[in-house]
Amino acid sequence: MKREEIFEYVKKQYGTVPEYLWNSSPESAILRHKNGKWYAAILRVEKSKLGLKEEGTVDIINVKCEPDMVGLLTQTYGFLPGYHMNKKYWITMSLDGSVSEAKILDFLDMSYDLIDGKKY
Repeated sequence: MKREEIFEYVKKQYGTVPEYLWNSSPESAILRHKNGKWYAAILRVEKSKLGLKEEGTVDIINVKCEPDMVGLLTQTYGFLPGYHMNKKYWITMSLDGSVSEAKILDFLDMSYDLIDGKKY
């Protein structure tokens, strides 16, 4: 799934538009809940910073997750501990095709609901 597809989805689903906060990383965006809190961050990072052996960069999405799911998920291909986030509550998914579009959208929805304070 590509970042543009995620941006289209969240605009339709939640009325959210990406915010670009960092001059040093102009392609990196956050998605903010209507309550002001972040529910996702989409970043382009060096694969080596994620502990991956390949060279180059990859787009990733960070989403909030139920803490009891994090350990299991991070053992699954395409899922990593939250990059630059609290690893107890956040996971990182690679946007290189290793995680299905359906799973990305499911976790994005769960993150939005968790930030809203709803029990998932």
